[in-house]
Amino acid sequence: MDTVPAKLTHRLIDEIDQLIKEGWYANRSELIRDAVREAIRRARSERLGAAIKEDVEWGLSGKS
Repeated sequence: MDTVPAKLTHRLIDEIDQLIKEGWYANRSELIRDAVREAIRRARSERLGAAIKEDVEWGLSGKS
């Protein structure tokens, strides 16, 4: 596993630490990995949606 340094605001760190304290995550790394996975999932979904919309628009335009 690689290490990726990141700078976060104090407010974000406080929010992260609160979620850990509440038991949502075991540690900062777990939360950050989960957040990155979610961001990737969302981006993939948005790209797929855009591609589908483009295909539908192309099909409705009647262009061959």
